[in-house]
Amino acid sequence: MSSPTLDRPRSDPAPPARRSLLQRDAGLVWHPYAPVDAGALYAVRAAEGVRLTLEGPDGGTREVIDGMSSWWSAIHGYRNPVLDAAARAQLDVFSHVMFGGLTHEPAVTLAERLVELAPEGLRHVFLADSGSISVEVALKLALQVQASRGEHRRRRFLALRGGYHGDTFATMGVCDPEDGMHAEFSGLVPQQAFLPRPPAGQLGADGTWEYDDGALAAWEAQAREITVGLAPELAGIVCEPVLQGAGGMHAYPPAVVGILRELADEHGLLLILDEIATGFGRTGRLFASEWASEGSSARGGGEVTPDILCVGKALTGGYLTLAAMLCTAEVAAELTAGPNGGALLHGPTFMGNPLACAIANASLDLLAGADGSPPWRDQVHALDAGLRRALAPAGGLDCVRDVRVLGGVGVVQLHGPVDVAAVTREVVARGAWVRPFRDLVYVMPPYVCTADDIRALGAAIIEGVARVHG
Repeated sequence: MSSPTLDRPRSDPAPPARRSLLQRDAGLVWHPYAPVDAGALYAVRAAEGVRLTLEGPDGGTREVIDGMSSWWSAIHGYRNPVLDAAARAQLDVFSHVMFGGLTHEPAVTLAERLVELAPEGLRHVFLADSGSISVEVALKLALQVQASRGEHRRRRFLALRGGYHGDTFATMGVCDPEDGMHAEFSGLVPQQAFLPRPPAGQLGADGTWEYDDGALAAWEAQAREITVGLAPELAGIVCEPVLQGAGGMHAYPPAVVGILRELADEHGLLLILDEIATGFGRTGRLFASEWASEGSSARGGGEVTPDILCVGKALTGGYLTLAAMLCTAEVAAELTAGPNGGALLHGPTFMGNPLACAIANASLDLLAGADGSPPWRDQVHALDAGLRRALAPAGGLDCVRDVRVLGGVGVVQLHGPVDVAAVTREVVARGAWVRPFRDLVYVMPPYVCTADDIRALGAAIIEGVARVHG
């Protein structure tokens, strides 16, 4: 029997071999948050170290510094020999087995290491196949725990305005309902509750946080009033600690995380910290919540351990999709005491994928400097200092509203929306890759960038922005 697809006449007479990759892509493949006919700006022909080889519409190629770490995940760069070796070694054993009723060395080792690295008190690990799914599982866990307590009214979550937690239906519900990317689904996703976006905070070059104490006090008063009124129906609080990523690269005072911990404790809520973007050193601490324990000019610190923690993105160094949800022993015990035999009701097909887990273990080795490379703390400290120097001149452009740096995150915020395609092309022409959005041209470069790489990245951004926006 013939295949309808194979027998269908081609609408385009040119065979694929005579068309560029960009031409073949356009109208065929959807790209993130784009219409199907948008296509891509460039095709990647090679990636090594911190550089991508891009092919443009004219067929020419150019090597550029990757300022995005492939959406904040490729922290060790591309074709890293340690991660490549880990992948090959695991392929020689087995690349995947189901996790239902079975286990294996890479997954158990990874879970042990995550518990060792995570904030004190987190003792149990659920391995998920993406960041969004890890947040989905966290929300499910919180709901099941509240049900175990007999709190069947507690079915909603409290989140921060400006937050982003993923694109699946439950996670869309805890993203910003108006300024986020999911307003079109507002009548379909679960209707959650929101606290105001916390006031801005900025880490100074001397390592201390700078912000308006009065604004923080006013925010706390609002947060407490809202929480008190909604507490009987809330299951938990969800936030990205210290840095809201896709919601606008908004940094806020670490004391906010401590306030949320207090509110959760006072009202019987579970605190869920989404460190998918901020985990594994990106903000200058292994987990961004650690900033809260260091105090501030406004109030004393104290160690903040969430009830539930989600990690992803950099977990495998950008090689394969993998995420994890961790919880405390107390949370796990409450679940065990509940219905369903204590089962956490989720189970992805590729849960605990051995290949991804093996690479994640190798990535953690690199972060710790196990191969003789600089530990993550030294690398991110160098990024922080380099980005401050490289991006500072952007503050002199009339079109620029703000320049800020937090660890391995550099942000140039304009007064108005960025002409994304035009700025991207100008920056690429100067040897760097960025992916602006809204009013932001930002970078989260690989940790292994050199000082020269960061200087070149900063110069390309400043010149590109100036060329397009003046």
